[in-house]
Amino acid sequence: MTRNKVLQFGTDLLFEIGGSILIAFAVRNFALGAGFPMTGFSGISIILNRFFRIPLGLSTIALNIPVALLCYRLIGRTFLIKSLRCMIICSLFIDYFAPLFPFYEGPRLLAALATGVLGGIGYAVIYMRGSSTGGADFLIMALKSIKPHLRLGTISFITDVGIIITGGLLFRDFDGILYGMIVNYLFAVMIDKAFYGINSGKLAFIVTKRGKEVCDIIEKCSNRGSTILKSQGGYKLEKKETVMVVSNSQQMHRILQQVTAKDDEAFIILLEAHEIHGKGFTVL
Repeated sequence: MTRNKVLQFGTDLLFEIGGSILIAFAVRNFALGAGFPMTGFSGISIILNRFFRIPLGLSTIALNIPVALLCYRLIGRTFLIKSLRCMIICSLFIDYFAPLFPFYEGPRLLAALATGVLGGIGYAVIYMRGSSTGGADFLIMALKSIKPHLRLGTISFITDVGIIITGGLLFRDFDGILYGMIVNYLFAVMIDKAFYGINSGKLAFIVTKRGKEVCDIIEKCSNRGSTILKSQGGYKLEKKETVMVVSNSQQMHRILQQVTAKDDEAFIILLEAHEIHGKGFTVL
């Protein structure tokens, strides 16, 4: 095994352990103690635990096996192997690590918020390394491979609604359904924010007659590259240049200050850039 592969494996394992710890606390110490229905296979495991006292981690592994076999061709061998490894790690943390810490016994709303935030970040951390905790994640990634334009958080939200409603009806806990929806929504938001927000930033179009000077300012104050697009005014047909630049929010603030100080006639359009790929914007 080469050094790069060893480093990649170690990084994958570190992220999987970190994400699994967050998920274990969310499921065992908050959701189970609060007694509201959970999303995904965790939700089904909680139902089995409350009715039959089956350990959460054990039922999660048992539920995953047939789903993994069904989705194998769509998700691929590498993703399957990494997910099975992560699933075992997560199940062990849920059954043996999380119980070592106190259960939350406060208001259910706060439990729902903590579950959604911790669990959402945990899942996002695992997704970043091309892995998952199995179960509904296999279905989510399989659907993602068929419909790549859909966001992970959106797919997760849709697939989990049915489990939440089922759990609430079985336990005759209609308030629990509302709390479960809160958790599900927070999962979707946190996954999208963490997963797609890592490389987010600002995109600016600067229309000016001093394109080269603006590019020099951008490089000097932010060390970012820029692109000059040839432009022409629509009214007087004047020859102009549009400088395009992407950066993080802090750098963009400095860029706008410096550019407007240099050219007070510059016309600037500022947009949100949700995903930026390339040099200086490295995906984890």
